[in-house]
Amino acid sequence: QEIITLKSQLDNLNSVKKLELKQALAEKDKELVDLNNQIERLSLENKTSLVEAVASVEKERDDAKAKLALQEKEAELSLASVKSDYEAQLKAANEQVEFYKNFKAQQSTKAIGESLEVYAETEFNKVRAYAFPNATFGKDNEVSSRGSKGDFIYRETDENGVEILSIMFEMKNEADETKTKHKNKDFYKELDKDRREKNCEYAVLVTMLEIDNDYFNTGIVDVSHEYEKMYVVRPQYFIQLIGILRNAALNSLKYKQELALVREQNIDITHFEDDLETFKNAFAKNYNSASNNFKKAIDEIDKSIRRMEEVKRFLTTSENQLRLANNKLDDVSVKKLTRKNPTMRAKFEALKD
Repeated sequence: QEIITLKSQLDNLNSVKKLELKQALAEKDKELVDLNNQIERLSLENKTSLVEAVASVEKERDDAKAKLALQEKEAELSLASVKSDYEAQLKAANEQVEFYKNFKAQQSTKAIGESLEVYAETEFNKVRAYAFPNATFGKDNEVSSRGSKGDFIYRETDENGVEILSIMFEMKNEADETKTKHKNKDFYKELDKDRREKNCEYAVLVTMLEIDNDYFNTGIVDVSHEYEKMYVVRPQYFIQLIGILRNAALNSLKYKQELALVREQNIDITHFEDDLETFKNAFAKNYNSASNNFKKAIDEIDKSIRRMEEVKRFLTTSENQLRLANNKLDDVSVKKLTRKNPTMRAKFEALKD
């Protein structure tokens, strides 16, 4: 009986243990399922994040590729444009060089020099009617006392015969194959003498010499630091220089007209002529430095304003000091002045008596 009872207890115990084990296994299975679900969810989230990150990187890569392609295209277009402009300029320059070479090769040395004179006269005649209607421009046929003469003389007067502008021109050119090459400065001295003897205001050397010299290729070159009122130009700037000098001369025309009127009235105008010459020289100098002087004048005005503001501040301070002094003066009385001075107080009391 005891054995049966013990077996029964043992069976019950086994059943309980099996049940507990089964429940424990069920819980573990549930936890395992939950863990698997979490793993799957995390895996799905990671995959989504990874896909989004990859997509973002791919988008940035595509944008960078597109931007790079656009920049390369723009660079190609810019390079093509620059190359086209350069080729056009190079072609024009080559054509011009070839033209001059052929032009010079077909002419004698004398014809080469004369060709520049013909060019200058032709260019002037193109604009004479509307740009310089009152001007004369012709060959200098009068041989000077030194046996020399310039190539052309330009003179312009107003309706009263007052001279506005006069220019002595010298044209210089030579063949490419000439062995002894001349320099522009070789002709300055004679040109200056011709200008003075023919009573011209300016001297201009129109030159094809030193064709590779950048100093003379920049445009209109002022050499008045060597010879007074002298310029050196390439043929293409010939008309422009006349226009510039003419505009400057028109600004002083009023004074020339007044001077001519005084001459007609038989008045001694020695001082007027000196003043006019001084004015012309000063005008020519000021004309070139006006832009620099304008800025300096503005700076000086600003400095003057600052100095006047400083003076104003000092005056205001002085006014305040005077006002305080006046207030103190109003507060002065005999009583206060003699308060610590018995002698003076006694004298004032004696005066009252």
